[in-house]
Amino acid sequence: MSSSKIMLITGVSSGFGRALAEAALAADYAVVGTVRNAAAQRDFEALHPTRAFARMLDVTHFDDIEGVIADIESAVGEIDVLVNNAGYGHEGIMEESSIAEMRQQFDVNVFGAVAMMKGVLPYMRGRRRGRILNITSMGGFITMPGIAYYCGSKFALEGISEVVGKEVQPFGIHVTAIEPGSFRTDWAGRSMVRTPRTIADYDAQFDPIREAREAKSGKQLGDPAKAALAMLTILASENPPARILLGTDALGLVRRKLQAMEKEIDAWESLTRSTDG
Repeated sequence: MSSSKIMLITGVSSGFGRALAEAALAADYAVVGTVRNAAAQRDFEALHPTRAFARMLDVTHFDDIEGVIADIESAVGEIDVLVNNAGYGHEGIMEESSIAEMRQQFDVNVFGAVAMMKGVLPYMRGRRRGRILNITSMGGFITMPGIAYYCGSKFALEGISEVVGKEVQPFGIHVTAIEPGSFRTDWAGRSMVRTPRTIADYDAQFDPIREAREAKSGKQLGDPAKAALAMLTILASENPPARILLGTDALGLVRRKLQAMEKEIDAWESLTRSTDG
């Protein structure tokens, strides 16, 4: 049993999950990371001889989650922090993209995260303490052409996070949505699923967006190691926010959307009010 605070992170092989695991280990957490194969398990557990623990789990295998969490609670110790990091990006014009692709996007990014929260909450609620970080995206608030399924999944997780945070706050449990902008992870590279182009009408609008995203991959402004330190700061706060943006690009884009929303609301205010009885 670990004497350190225990953080459970889904998806620790790369990106934010790996960066946060390394930062948390350096900050004296014990970290349990979920992986998808034996090689990744050995790689993760090599990060620390006594405080890095890997568990094989696909977050879309919902029936396995309860048993894995029970095993962690018994063999490693009480889970203090859950970080729902496992996820991926789907890129494709909505009309060109299949419903099966949408279902898979939501299974991983939404249903997997919800299943993990449902798995840890009975333990956290019983102890009257706990922290949950849900890695969403600036794409959970702003949108852009070509990532409808991704934005939809992150909008969904944002809403669920906010509601759950209100439901569990009386039990000493805090839920924060982490909203990164563009970071140097594999999100726009090997981790992204791209639907082939089939409808020429969208070429002029979308082809330059896809090309720019591919060219920018690996060169983004955001540093995952600094994002990890920001997340540790959130976890150390007595009054963490319900959501926090990471990155100046996210900050600028969200502020612009808020301004546009306020302008549109004002422009249509009279029609809005006209529906009252």
